[in-house]
Amino acid sequence: MAVARDLGGRKNRIVTVMNNWTTMAGQVYEAMGHAGFLDSNMVVILNDSRHTLLPKADGQQKMSVNALSSALSKVQSSKGFRKFREAAKGLSKWFGKGMHEFAAKVDEYARGMIGPHGATLFEELGLYYIGPIDGNNIDDLICVLKEVATLDSTGPVLVHVITENEKDSGGDFDTEIAPNDEGTPESSQDIQIFLENGLSRTYNDCFVEAIIAEAENDKRIVVVHGGMGIHRSLRLFQSRFPDRFFDLGIAEQHAVTFSAGLACGGLKPFCIIPSTFLQRAYDQIVEDVDMQKIPVRFAITNAGLVGSEGPINSGPFDITFMSCLPNMIVMSPSDEDELIDMVATAAMVEDRPICFRYPRGDIVGTGGTSAYGNPLEIGKGEILAEGKEIAFLGYGEVVQRCLIARSLLSNFGIQATVANARFCKPLDIDLIRMLCQQHDFLITVEEGTVGGFGSHVSQFISLDGLLDGRVKWRPIVLPDRYIEHASLTEQLDMAGLTAHHIAATALTLLGRHRDALLLMK
Repeated sequence: MAVARDLGGRKNRIVTVMNNWTTMAGQVYEAMGHAGFLDSNMVVILNDSRHTLLPKADGQQKMSVNALSSALSKVQSSKGFRKFREAAKGLSKWFGKGMHEFAAKVDEYARGMIGPHGATLFEELGLYYIGPIDGNNIDDLICVLKEVATLDSTGPVLVHVITENEKDSGGDFDTEIAPNDEGTPESSQDIQIFLENGLSRTYNDCFVEAIIAEAENDKRIVVVHGGMGIHRSLRLFQSRFPDRFFDLGIAEQHAVTFSAGLACGGLKPFCIIPSTFLQRAYDQIVEDVDMQKIPVRFAITNAGLVGSEGPINSGPFDITFMSCLPNMIVMSPSDEDELIDMVATAAMVEDRPICFRYPRGDIVGTGGTSAYGNPLEIGKGEILAEGKEIAFLGYGEVVQRCLIARSLLSNFGIQATVANARFCKPLDIDLIRMLCQQHDFLITVEEGTVGGFGSHVSQFISLDGLLDGRVKWRPIVLPDRYIEHASLTEQLDMAGLTAHHIAATALTLLGRHRDALLLMK
């Protein structure tokens, strides 16, 4: 934006605000280095809430923002100081290389005296550092920002603002748990009680119980977590196996390559990353894992729609971008029991990478007590209910909505077949052939975008000549747009993925348009 302004001959201010979470990824340093190189006039405000999203060590020190540092920040931001500094740097160039280097060293040591250790890093990247500033002291903050706004010299400026959450909440804020996590227990004992009481049992809870069961029998199993915060139940694994749990915070690229290294060393890494954050590590997934057939096991959480967290935290794309990889096994459970089986399946696979996705929220399943799963046959689905004329082939938890849709259709005298694909890659081609040969219509259903499971099915049935016969195929996928904030029920309705939408699609294909409209009412 600053470059566009300069090329357009405009004089407006460009102000960028970033939080300290972004400083854990490489792009922010690439951008700051580029800004320093261009020397374009802009202001970067680092809103430092002291949330590291990494495990906290005992005795962690915090940067103090006292009266002295506040006063020095005002000096740093003053027009006179900035002009003096720029003039001194320019003047030193007239006295040769030695004097210039001497002046630069004096400037560096002076900056080190009045700023934190991180100031040197920002200065080396080419940004003029001001701070730290107490963001909870509004008067000081306004004073500094006003001074920065009046600077007329060119070059990027970074304003480091400390905003302590403790002052707002009156107590410690757990930086290891993101605000969207379901609960904040204090210890592993609290977690166990939480789960035993059956309160809000989620797919994450089910996964962790299953991975703990596998880890107890296989010392090679380790867990690598990337992304914002740690789900409450993951702490149970961490407390049980502290040396086999690695929380890397918002460092998804490193999490993937780190997992690949663990696998190369003979371990069995389960890399747990929410779908939306996994996108950030796609290059590493392709080149460091899939291309080399390294057996990293990806547990993709928060897959599909996530309700009130909106499009930023939703995970609609992972089926598409994982299933196009040549060596990747891609699967998704329809319920709790199948998730447990898929954990066991992933632990068994040692010759290639494998991934499974599961949604955020409460589980669907039989509520069995065993956390030990039975490995599934790779690339094999199952028939859940037999019918005629029309067949639903679901992938993931949406299978449950297909079963409800079948029940709705029975009220109109229609008996539909419902099949659970389990695998997107490799596909169960025998199951798909049977569904195509025995039905007039095949509807694939998934909580993902175009290019995912349905696209793989259409590719197969097209090349296999099945579309040349009696069957007609229709996909039900997420619409080609971002679904805005709403409850999960409302989002599914907006996306056309409720059981009523699925049943209405079947009625429409059968030519019963009036019944379809009646059902949707």
